[in-house]
Amino acid sequence: MNTLPRIAFIGLGHMGGPMAANLVRAGYPVSGFDLTADAVAALVSLGGSAAPDAASAATQADIVISMLPASQHVAGLYLEQDLLAAIRPGTLVLECSTIAPETARKVHAAASARGIMMLDAPVSGGTAGAAAGTLTFIIGGEAAVLERARPVLEKMGKNLFHAGPAGSGQVAKICNNMLLAIHMIGTAEALNLGVSNGLDPKVLSDIMRVSSGGNWSLEKYNPWPGVMESTPASREYEGGFGVDLMLKDLGLAMEAALQSRSATPLGALARNLYAIHSSQGAGQLDFSSIQQWLKRH
Repeated sequence: MNTLPRIAFIGLGHMGGPMAANLVRAGYPVSGFDLTADAVAALVSLGGSAAPDAASAATQADIVISMLPASQHVAGLYLEQDLLAAIRPGTLVLECSTIAPETARKVHAAASARGIMMLDAPVSGGTAGAAAGTLTFIIGGEAAVLERARPVLEKMGKNLFHAGPAGSGQVAKICNNMLLAIHMIGTAEALNLGVSNGLDPKVLSDIMRVSSGGNWSLEKYNPWPGVMESTPASREYEGGFGVDLMLKDLGLAMEAALQSRSATPLGALARNLYAIHSSQGAGQLDFSSIQQWLKRH
């Protein structure tokens, strides 16, 4: 008899699907729901079960995990559709989407009022990290609740960071993604300059990677096609982390900057460049496709 906690997983897309799959492989009973039938079928094929709707999945769960596109989807699910009403007191909710900190705090407060424990736990590591179970979880909420969640989170991720109270995980995540956008654009710009002046992109990448220009984009996610076989750049920028998702996260960063009166000139420029790139039809491509935009301009 399986004595592991029953998990409801809501949102089985590019990130949620592999995360849920790792939980199934670890032996957890997982009931999944997604608006896309193929995503649910993929979970079922691994040994998970399908739920007809989010409430049905959550009603019998000990742990509810959600991975949704944006703030409005999270607020719509938990507050407007009142999924919290279907969740039993004492249940643990892990909200892994990247959303506005204020939205996370509102859901935290509503969950707490019903006796439901919650963490905002956005992730870093992309689809490759989701598939490999090596994600970084950036967590907001009570430390004691994190300790309860730790065994499950460790089946999906390699690094767990407690950023602070409710909403702190989201603040840290949008800071990280703003920096990611900035250094991806800078990396693509440097590669474009070098290739335009006769350098081999792989040679230039190797030089910069071990020099003072080294960064994650060069080491793990090179934006120039053919330099790294495993990156979206080498499969026509398909899959990965979409331009529109990066644009959404940069918008969250700019909202936070306005609220705190923080100076983020490079973040604002990065948002503008990704907005232009998206408006020219690249919204569903991986965010490293900013390399294409620079090559054209």
